[in-house]
Amino acid sequence: MKNNSIESRSVVWHNSTTTRQSREEINGHPSFILWFTGLSGAGKSSLAFAVEKELHQMYCHTFVLDGDNVRHGLCADLDFSAEDRSENIRRVGEVAKLFIEAGVIALTAFISPFRNDRKYIRSLVPHKDFLEIYCHCPLEICEQRDAKGIYKRARAGEIKDFTGISSPYEAPADPELVIETDKLTMEESVARVMQLLRKRGIQEQ
Repeated sequence: MKNNSIESRSVVWHNSTTTRQSREEINGHPSFILWFTGLSGAGKSSLAFAVEKELHQMYCHTFVLDGDNVRHGLCADLDFSAEDRSENIRRVGEVAKLFIEAGVIALTAFISPFRNDRKYIRSLVPHKDFLEIYCHCPLEICEQRDAKGIYKRARAGEIKDFTGISSPYEAPADPELVIETDKLTMEESVARVMQLLRKRGIQEQ
């Protein structure tokens, strides 16, 4: 992960006169990060957007940061080397941190294969504000789901450093929630996440 230390003494953090607490009070719910992690094809994005839909119907303020989407803009300059993957996650983590300061529930859907990167993002915010959700799915099932053919290309050596094939995935050691996406329906998976969120203060308004 690249060093993000600020070298210039002229760069200072400006505190807003509007607090996160006041924003949460207006929004009617707490803000936090839901970090969905897992192999490509494990169902991270599908689950994140389904949970967001459920939260939106409850009038919650939300936004999904999706792995493919951020590489169209925010992280368009990065490749898939280990260093750039870590930088990709660092940037997303900083954006997610800003979202929760705005009183918004930030949902992220990234492979985020390295345990230390996820640990770093957790360290950016109070511990209770980072909920790691491991979308567990066997590699062979992920490959069967592969509509884009990227696993096939990785197996053929056309894609280097591909997680699960030529690059490791370090599964979470102690996530807040594990969703076995090969065994549960989408509805069941969403229900598991919402059960967790109710313990965090998310209720029908």
